[in-house]
Amino acid sequence: MEYKWTVVTVTTVGVLMSGIDSRIVIIGLPTVATALNADAEQAIWFTQSYVLASTIATLLFGRITDIVGRIKIYNMGFIIFTIGSALTSLAQDPIQVILFRGIQGVGSAALFTNSIAMIVDSTPRKQLGLFLGLNQISFRFGAMAGLTISGIILSLIDWRALFYVNIPIGIFGTVWSRWRLREIATVEKGAPVDWIGFGMVTISVSTFLLALTYGAYGLIAESIVISLLIVSSLTLIVFLWYERRSKYPVMDMSLFRIREFTGGVTALVINGMAWGAFLLLLSLYLQLVVGYTPFEAGIRVLPFDAAFLAVGPLSGRLSDRFGPIPFTTAGIALTSLGLYLFSLVNATTPYPVLVAYMMVIGVGTGFFISPNTSAVMSVVPPQRRGIASGVRALLFNVGFTVSLNIAILLMITVAPYALVTQVISSAGTSIPAGYAQIFVLALQKAYLWLAVINALALVPSLLRGRVAPAAKEEVPFAVLDE
Repeated sequence: MEYKWTVVTVTTVGVLMSGIDSRIVIIGLPTVATALNADAEQAIWFTQSYVLASTIATLLFGRITDIVGRIKIYNMGFIIFTIGSALTSLAQDPIQVILFRGIQGVGSAALFTNSIAMIVDSTPRKQLGLFLGLNQISFRFGAMAGLTISGIILSLIDWRALFYVNIPIGIFGTVWSRWRLREIATVEKGAPVDWIGFGMVTISVSTFLLALTYGAYGLIAESIVISLLIVSSLTLIVFLWYERRSKYPVMDMSLFRIREFTGGVTALVINGMAWGAFLLLLSLYLQLVVGYTPFEAGIRVLPFDAAFLAVGPLSGRLSDRFGPIPFTTAGIALTSLGLYLFSLVNATTPYPVLVAYMMVIGVGTGFFISPNTSAVMSVVPPQRRGIASGVRALLFNVGFTVSLNIAILLMITVAPYALVTQVISSAGTSIPAGYAQIFVLALQKAYLWLAVINALALVPSLLRGRVAPAAKEEVPFAVLDE
């Protein structure tokens, strides 16, 4: 077997596990919160601790892989994620779940950051879109399985089994990756880790996400939220100044001189801000407005992933041949259209109509993700692919996290603040009598503005300039000031 196929099959296991875990908690969050008597704040952090830990760790792992190699960090990611899953399944109170979910997030960061970099290292440019598309399929398949598995588990078994499923997959992935993978990356052996820079970006990102999360849910005073945002902004300014002068930066600022990289990651952040809240809002609508059980809601979200699976590899393969711009543009446009269509949904909208709308977003996402990832990573110098993958994952995670906070702020302009925060945090399992219609109106406004935000991604995506198809490519990358 050619090594490129070995890499894509091994990384498939890692992203499959991440995909399963990403959806299992979405459907199962109300049940876990109820079983552990978690309050609204604790329920929020069941998901946010995972996101915060993975967001912070992506940049560090991206840099370390450029120093020590991809394989060691990837194997370590499997071990950490598996241990985190086992510990979460044994948690006895909400605080333990929050801490152990953070451990899962760290492991997920090592897996997700490295999988993209390893595929780029081992795959010819003319096939990169196809192989990244295959990698994304495994994530979406895991996500689909997560929805189904979650519903079955919650219907038949204790909530702890939601995390049992990762343990055998993690053990298998750890053994297989150690057996099959070999290091082929160009690395900077002996280079130091920029711990000062990592500390500053950790403070900046953490205080930013804490301010958004606590502010959106009204859990701390407004003055504290403002203070956190000030700390985040000042730390970010110092971080950027420091990184430009560091010999071994944790975030190589020269990457942003590459037009294709900057345009692609900017479009990715905006896209994450727009549709990051989509599936959680849809799950809440199906369970709390329509009245489906968690299992029924999970099954009914599958058309989104099915549409993605149908077009993801195809768009990747075609972008290898014709360039990414037509596919990233079409993907952004279709996703915006789908979000707009959901702004028309009400409590009586027939399910077949929802299926059509989900498929529009699924096709749009499938068109955008693989070609955009291929375009971003293919223009990065080989010795910077780890850190580039870390930067890409960091920015996407920040955008994805901001999405839910944006949705909350939009919804509270229509619905009572207490209702929105109760429902979003999943602390309750039903909407108070008489408030279902108000909640639907709030969802409609959120979807409408999320569609507008996503459409803004067209600007950086197009401004990246025309990228030559792989077969005609003559230079490794283009720099803005050339």
